[in-house]
Amino acid sequence: MAGQAEGRTTPRGQLRIYLGAAAGVGKTYALLGEGHRRGERGADVVVAFAETHGRPQTAALLDGLEVLPRQKLTYRGATFEEMDTDAVLARKPQIALVDELAHTNVPGSLHEKRWQDVEELLDAGIDVISAVNIQHLESLNDVVEQITGVPQRETIPDAVVRAADQVELIDMTAEALRRRMAHGNIYPPEKIDAALTNYFRSGNLTALRELALLWLADKVDEGLQKYRAEHDIKKTWEARERVVVAVTGGPEGDTLIRRAARIAARSTGGDLLAVHVTKSDGLTGANPENLARQRRLVESLGGSYHQVVGDNISDALLTFARAENATQLVLGASRRSWLLALLTGPGIGSRTIRDSGPIDVHIVTHAQAGSRWRLLPRYRGGITPRRQVAGYVLAAVLAPLLTIVLAAFRSGVNLTSDMLIYLVAVIAVALTGGFVPALLEAIAASLLLNYYFTPPIHAWTIAEANNALALAVFVAVGLVVSWVVDLAGRRTNQAARGNAESELLVTTAGSILRGQGSLDALLERIRESFGMRSACLLEREGGASGSGLGPAADWTVVASSGENPACRPEDADVNVPISDTLSLSLAGRPLPASDRRVLGAFAAYAAVALEQQRLAAEAEAAK
Repeated sequence: MAGQAEGRTTPRGQLRIYLGAAAGVGKTYALLGEGHRRGERGADVVVAFAETHGRPQTAALLDGLEVLPRQKLTYRGATFEEMDTDAVLARKPQIALVDELAHTNVPGSLHEKRWQDVEELLDAGIDVISAVNIQHLESLNDVVEQITGVPQRETIPDAVVRAADQVELIDMTAEALRRRMAHGNIYPPEKIDAALTNYFRSGNLTALRELALLWLADKVDEGLQKYRAEHDIKKTWEARERVVVAVTGGPEGDTLIRRAARIAARSTGGDLLAVHVTKSDGLTGANPENLARQRRLVESLGGSYHQVVGDNISDALLTFARAENATQLVLGASRRSWLLALLTGPGIGSRTIRDSGPIDVHIVTHAQAGSRWRLLPRYRGGITPRRQVAGYVLAAVLAPLLTIVLAAFRSGVNLTSDMLIYLVAVIAVALTGGFVPALLEAIAASLLLNYYFTPPIHAWTIAEANNALALAVFVAVGLVVSWVVDLAGRRTNQAARGNAESELLVTTAGSILRGQGSLDALLERIRESFGMRSACLLEREGGASGSGLGPAADWTVVASSGENPACRPEDADVNVPISDTLSLSLAGRPLPASDRRVLGAFAAYAAVALEQQRLAAEAEAAK
């Protein structure tokens, strides 16, 4: 307890770990050798626990080091020796040497695991140097058993080793380790033959060595990422190949993932990362079943799957790639037709290539290239904000520019021609920015025509009624053209929205009716389509009638998708009653009325999917 109390005010000690692929590579030898070097430099070093396993060269290194006495414990009639943690805390050295970090203590010890003893020493401000084999790491335990056929009962959480200030690999080739074994430097003579023909086979040792190298490479990579973050380094460091593949949930995803995996495999130690960009409004139209299948494919190929949010897909992809220090980015060829590409400008691939910098971008062709895969757009005005801004800029530039030019040619151009030229400017602004910028352009143009070109010049009065009528007609025509352009844009957007909604609902209904869509996949589609944090199907027990929602105890979550689902309808941001006993609840943000209409259809699909799921379970039970 004294050590723990002191640890609250003492800086935490540093942990250094020697990592080995197997017993006998020299971890304890390196540990004791480091203790001698630290002692020669004036550090206060003690051996808290060291296991020499009867190896003369290792035992010889104990000479000249202070070895603390071990704690003796009796368990089931036998006496065992463990590290005396209280004695180390009382001695309070500068550095403690603790061997076999993954060791399980005898019942009755201060802690269950030795690494927990080490944590207490670190909290007390004592630096610790320790050792562990790769087969004892929790994440690799089952892999090592598959390779060697030997289960490892003593394990240590990976987080403990990853949190070490230094991890050093004690490396040795399989052939050298087998020679050391044959020479009797690891096990006694009676165990050598059995070890060489079983655990210490050349294939086993090579596989364990590769596991150790790869695990340590990830640890080094974590340190590199931390350094880059601390020093605000944004540019790519090509320490090793990292291949990012963008997946949309479309049918071309499998092709892109396999191509990216082949690119990553060409470089030893290359990483494969798949990323799916979800728009902030959630209305992406991505098929969650396809995304789930593609995620499994990525993981089966040794890669990792990620999901990010971003309205600008190319910017989101490049931001993710730079954050992961990626060297290559794989995209699918555009599915837009050449006419659509001509009308809407550069696509995601072109913008990504333009802004990629040192990141190589691969555009992969596929069978779906050139076909239009419709997404579910948002309800909005016919003109995008970017075009509206462009319209305001164009209006601000055209009006004074035309006035200067026409004023210079006043003697050769009459008022009618001036009005027609200004009308062309109003139409250009309407086509670019919509109704409001065109309205401002028409008003500005009428004032400029009145002041600079309508007699009397440089006065706000109009001498002739005919000129006043012409100006009025000019303003009216400009307003009508602007309104027609804006209305056409709105109708186009609404048509695209309706078409996308119909396609999405028909596809979902078809999969439900064919029994191909699970309830979990449907809820995931609902959550992603509407940009919600979670979606869940709630059922009230007892089948009570009435429209009341009932107390919290009456509701149970039948199925859910996302984080922190609402457990009651009143806790949800959006709730759609399906029946007296079923309710679809979404958490994340309120939805506009236009989205609620589509959500009602999805709620009905969820009820059908639940019924199918229960009927299938009953049929299976009956069988």
